[in-house]
Amino acid sequence: MAFFKKVRNTINLLKSVDMDQLAKINSKIDLAEAMKTLGTLDDRQLAGLMKMLKTKRRKGQHDLPPIDGDFYNLDLRLTKEQREIQLKVRNFMEDEINPLVNEYWKKDQFPFEVIEKFRDLNIVGVPYEGYGCPNLPFLMEGIIAQEIARVDVSISTFFGVHSGLAMGSIYLCGSEEQKQEWLPKMQKMEKIGAFGLTEPNVGSGVAGGLETTCKFDGENWVLNGQKKWIGNATFSDVTIIWARDLDSNQVKGFLVRKENPGFETEKIRDKMALRIVQNAIITLTDCKVPESDRLQNANSFKDTANVLRMTRAGVAWQAVGCARGAYESALKYTKKREQFGRPIASFQLVQNHLVEMLSNLTSMQTLCFRLSELQDQDLLKDEHASLAKVYCSMRMRDVVSQAREVLGGNGILLEYDVARFVADAEAIYSYEGTKEINSLIVGRAITGYSAFVS
Repeated sequence: MAFFKKVRNTINLLKSVDMDQLAKINSKIDLAEAMKTLGTLDDRQLAGLMKMLKTKRRKGQHDLPPIDGDFYNLDLRLTKEQREIQLKVRNFMEDEINPLVNEYWKKDQFPFEVIEKFRDLNIVGVPYEGYGCPNLPFLMEGIIAQEIARVDVSISTFFGVHSGLAMGSIYLCGSEEQKQEWLPKMQKMEKIGAFGLTEPNVGSGVAGGLETTCKFDGENWVLNGQKKWIGNATFSDVTIIWARDLDSNQVKGFLVRKENPGFETEKIRDKMALRIVQNAIITLTDCKVPESDRLQNANSFKDTANVLRMTRAGVAWQAVGCARGAYESALKYTKKREQFGRPIASFQLVQNHLVEMLSNLTSMQTLCFRLSELQDQDLLKDEHASLAKVYCSMRMRDVVSQAREVLGGNGILLEYDVARFVADAEAIYSYEGTKEINSLIVGRAITGYSAFVS
């Protein structure tokens, strides 16, 4: 009876076996040897082998969770219209910008063809009222900064300099005539702006140490000095120049047009970060600017600081976008990259890295969301923006570092994007106030003592 049972089982087994597939396998491995090896395995080993084989067959990713860096669903707090803008920007960045950024980043060039494409989005000057601007909450400016930086930090920096620093200076400090002349054209990106504050010898100490000077000669303001790291300046139509008045010792702002005599730019080369951004050294040699091009409401560094306060929140959001881009790129990679017969996303140590990255990213997102709410409620203070810049830039560094780690050797290749995020994060970490300067701003607010050296 036992013999016939074995025969019956063998016949049933043969019926279930694809003989063509069996022949194909036999051509690649020694089936007899494989059967001997399988016979030596215990139940636990066989179960593990079957699990591995099933994982291999499920190589397609359709049944895996979507890749989404918004773990706490903050997008649910947006209105329908705001969510539509967010997705419009995301789709634009993924479809139009993502395919070209690595090539331009590598060549240290700017893709001028994207400017016209940006016009159709109608997202320039988001929080400003009038002059063709959308007049949306500051929260949307932050969301947009995140979405752009999520694909490329360089393009986000170009956009932030133009829409935030340059337009913001005119919006906050310009006369009505100056606003009417520049803001509508800048909103449509018919004119591009730059912002000149940092100097070769003066970075963090600009509040009291500007070396660029201005003096009124009775007809024009005469500007002399240099600026450094000025994004967009190699091709901008107007650059906001901040200079110290030799007579009053106060900081004043000027609309310097690219055709102004005595205004020269030199592209900064050999950068390791933000290579798409066209940074320049600006040299002002007896550059004459008419009184009509002096920002009429910029009369001290306090006015400059108002611009920086307004835009610093956007830089914190940029850090969020950079971290999110790195995290999502790394997560996507770990689901596709296989070692030891299965995706590395299934390994404990890799999952630990991913969770730490997501934790940092989520804390950054929630902090910035509240920061923008304060800004929309007109409750934003210097220390609020500075704390966000400090925290988000530090955590961004952690995220991009771990993203590079889970990619292993591929983490240093441009084709996987993470290498670009790692490099560009270093620029965000430094600009719009270093960690140390912003920490002292927060420290002064919470202790009541200023630790700045005067």
